[in-house]
Amino acid sequence: MEYSYIFVFVLSFVSLFIMRKVAKKVGLVDKPNARKHHQGVIPLVGGIAVFIAFAIAALLFLPVNVTILLYLGCGLILLAVGVIDDYLDISFKIRLVVQAGIALAIISVGGHSLDNLGYLMGSETLQLSPFIGGIVTVVAFIGAINAFNMVDGIDGLLGGLASVTFTAMGYVFYTNDNSDLALFCGLLVAAMLPYIMLNLGLPFGRRFKVFMGDAGSVFIGFTVVWLLVRGTQEADVVAFQPVTALWLIAIPLMDMATIMIRRVRKGQSPFKPDREHLHHICQRIGLSSRMTLVVICVLAICCAAIGIWCERLGVKESTMFIAFLVMFGGYFMMINHIWRITAVVKRLFGIPTVHEA
Repeated sequence: MEYSYIFVFVLSFVSLFIMRKVAKKVGLVDKPNARKHHQGVIPLVGGIAVFIAFAIAALLFLPVNVTILLYLGCGLILLAVGVIDDYLDISFKIRLVVQAGIALAIISVGGHSLDNLGYLMGSETLQLSPFIGGIVTVVAFIGAINAFNMVDGIDGLLGGLASVTFTAMGYVFYTNDNSDLALFCGLLVAAMLPYIMLNLGLPFGRRFKVFMGDAGSVFIGFTVVWLLVRGTQEADVVAFQPVTALWLIAIPLMDMATIMIRRVRKGQSPFKPDREHLHHICQRIGLSSRMTLVVICVLAICCAAIGIWCERLGVKESTMFIAFLVMFGGYFMMINHIWRITAVVKRLFGIPTVHEA
């Protein structure tokens, strides 16, 4: 099926070049402001192009059934709302209502729900009632969607983290003989590669730069949680334990949770935008944008590898869960004292202070 990857890669590239011209004509572009320090106006079409290429490839190379059609339909709705948000900057409350509605559709129509959380508490599986499971599923969908939306702050980061997650899931699906979902993940990564290249200015320079936009980040977050639910809950699909899912999306998840907790503690809305994400902190320490991208993606790879490795070794789910909580606790404490830590690091290594514009 190598030709399917080549097909979706080329189609994504073509879609990007077509859509960026359309975006400039209709004004679907991102302009620099107090939080966005890029130069010039950048077309917000990465998500649109990736969705178009992937949807066509999915219908051509994957079994077409109610499940895949429901997924594509829900993805299209989220994409459309994201485009409207990119264009008009709609209220986060409207976005949350739509995201919750999509999650309910996945539960009621598709039958995909987080009912079994595995052996998180020891020797007995944590089985949720349909009602509680539905609530947890809605929260999980909204959380994952916004987690990937929030990391889209520097060039290549959203695409890089998403590629790490989809590649890890694709590997697990493949090793568990689920060739369809493995192909699904592979096609999605192939569809994102052209976006990552143009977003980083490769190979044509900054003139052809594009951004993913909220439409794309929301679609990617939705796809991640949809695959995680299927990979942990469906009897004929199950490829990994529910706790392993936490390790596969550890960096976006911890970043979102930490930021939201800090905002609430300050009496602010948890959805208020700011410049306190992990990638912002890395840049203030003195890392370049490219080095920040590499560091965060390497951390994500390590977390995903640890999760998969522990599952392969048969490590208890409760142990994996406690280890994740310890890691998150350490991450949270580090971020809360990051400026003291960075001051010490800068003194030790003689790194000059980065002054923001």
